[in-house]
Amino acid sequence: MFKQSVLTLQPEHLSELQVRYEQALADNGYDSLLIASGAAPYRYGDDQAWHFQGYGPFVHWTGLTGQEHAWLWIRAGEKPVLWLYQPIDFWHASPTLPEEPWQQCIELRGRQETGAPELESPGRLAVLGDPACLDGAPGDHNPMGLVRAIEETRVRKTDYEIECLSVANRLALQGHRAAREAFLAGESEFGISLAYQQATQQREADAPYHSIIGLNEHAGTLHYQYYDTRTPARPRSLLIDAGVRFRGYCSDITRTIPGPGEGRFSALVHGLESIQRRLCDMVGPGVDYIDIHRKAHLGVAALLSASGLVSGMSDESMVEAGITRAFFPHGIGHYLGVQVHDVAGKPTPAPVEAPFLRLTRKLEKGMVVTIEPGLYFIPSLLQPLLEGRLATHVNGRLIEELGGCGGIRIEDNVAVMAGGARNLTREAERQV
Repeated sequence: MFKQSVLTLQPEHLSELQVRYEQALADNGYDSLLIASGAAPYRYGDDQAWHFQGYGPFVHWTGLTGQEHAWLWIRAGEKPVLWLYQPIDFWHASPTLPEEPWQQCIELRGRQETGAPELESPGRLAVLGDPACLDGAPGDHNPMGLVRAIEETRVRKTDYEIECLSVANRLALQGHRAAREAFLAGESEFGISLAYQQATQQREADAPYHSIIGLNEHAGTLHYQYYDTRTPARPRSLLIDAGVRFRGYCSDITRTIPGPGEGRFSALVHGLESIQRRLCDMVGPGVDYIDIHRKAHLGVAALLSASGLVSGMSDESMVEAGITRAFFPHGIGHYLGVQVHDVAGKPTPAPVEAPFLRLTRKLEKGMVVTIEPGLYFIPSLLQPLLEGRLATHVNGRLIEELGGCGGIRIEDNVAVMAGGARNLTREAERQV
């Protein structure tokens, strides 16, 4: 049923994109635009290619992540033309398209050549795509002004895009449920990864990003990239940051599960989740995203005080002294769309106290963001605190006790609606 609603909404999405792109072309002095889907490059010194997922603007229009050597031509007042690469090949299978309503909005053509197609009367032409795939293509390649304008068309999602992101959340949460069950059953990181993939019916290579699956102290490495095949003797915690790509759109969800008997760590998880839910409720039109980040640090300070990890300081002084940054070093989140860290989020630099923040704009209706506070026990960040002038305020014994749990992150995907926040993740949790 939910997939049918997606199909119904897609033609309206394409009509809106036509309007947005025509305006971007006119503003930058172009008559038409050719977008290359791209192709997977070969590994250096090898005959094997990297996995392919498609160029953002091409996926924005088509939702087709696996179509290499495809080209999309957009002109004012004309139906877009989509050339699909359909070689006669006994080595590889060519992807096929099911019949769907969007195909009435775009003219489909097949071809056996990989280079740019010949265009009839393109006028002043711009071409967007991976420069490695644009050799021989006419027109201006990746003009910066137009690139920025096209990125801006992706900032405010259409109803179709939000529905795709909603479905991606539902599918991912099936995997998160399976991962939780696998962890509690004593599986290794590798086994948890397999359980997630089985539940989502998505290969790791097709996911929007490499899943982060960390047990115990591995949860304290923010982008932990390995899957241990051995289960630790005492499984104390699981941090899983994993999503699903649906019609090109990405979900990005993180959950932290305490192991049996980890009462103190479990209380921290519940405390951070309470903070995270309040931060999600802040999302709405006109809200400065940087303010949400700053509010997160005050929340982390309160949790550090309540748990006894830090004492003798006010929440504000903890933030000002940089203590909360040692426990929560990353930004509160980012845009989400056909890229997991979607584009156009930083028209201005991040503030000095938040160098890793990926979004510095005021929120507007149609934007979709992640909200992901964390609290980690990272030795390289905490050791200077334990040895510095603020050491008397920091409970080293408790940090050592909890250090084996690695850390906590709770992440939801939230759409900005006219009346406030629509939490796509919590909404999906109630449906899965």
